[in-house]
Amino acid sequence: MADNTKIALVTGAGSGIGRATALALLREGYSVVLAGRHAETLERTAAGAGPDAARALPLVADVSDPQSVQRLFEKTKAAFGRLDLLFNNAGAGAPPLPLEELTIEQWRRVVDVNLTGAFLCTQAAFRLMKEQSPRGGRIINNGSISAHAPRPNSAPYTATKHAISGLTKSTALDGRKYDIACGQIDIGNAATDMTARMQQGILQANGEIAVEPTMDVDNVARAVIYMASLPLDANVLFLTVMATKMPFVGRG
Repeated sequence: MADNTKIALVTGAGSGIGRATALALLREGYSVVLAGRHAETLERTAAGAGPDAARALPLVADVSDPQSVQRLFEKTKAAFGRLDLLFNNAGAGAPPLPLEELTIEQWRRVVDVNLTGAFLCTQAAFRLMKEQSPRGGRIINNGSISAHAPRPNSAPYTATKHAISGLTKSTALDGRKYDIACGQIDIGNAATDMTARMQQGILQANGEIAVEPTMDVDNVARAVIYMASLPLDANVLFLTVMATKMPFVGRG
């Protein structure tokens, strides 16, 4: 590894936004830790990097498990000695049930992955970034359009994404003294397996079922690359990238 190679860790790197962003970072010359729950999907991400795969390190981890997160960051430090970028991307949703029908287990699973997982990884990144030389680094949280407005029957997911905005602000504030910058990317309708059902129609706030426009997931990866490219004395605190015609802005 060249001395000037930057090190990134992407959670949820086995598919969707995580995979696209990890591959974009590899193309940019980063060494990338690919974190996720399934070894086979992480290996497929690494294989998709072609000649850049030599700089990818797939590591199985569950971000909702404190011990698993600790091992993930210990292995990252052992392999690369430092961390320059954490992309808190791993996420989960609950079935689209009426709020009153959700089980406590469904609620807790979303909170554990989306919110507690991001906190645990942020905490571990702080511990590493504040002690390394050169000191500091950047953390980017995957928020969502749901950090601003809910979809019907999405209370657990929406609540966690609103909470991620608070975590982003607190992290940005508490990271100042360690030269750690933190920002959030709010994504709307990137074309992934998770959003495939939008092509068949999805429930709207007025009760109708409507097909929604999507955008190529590479647009998200390019936005993350931009956020990551800034020097640590500059920060994109919040950035929204969305399908232009999706029903978010206005009363549609």
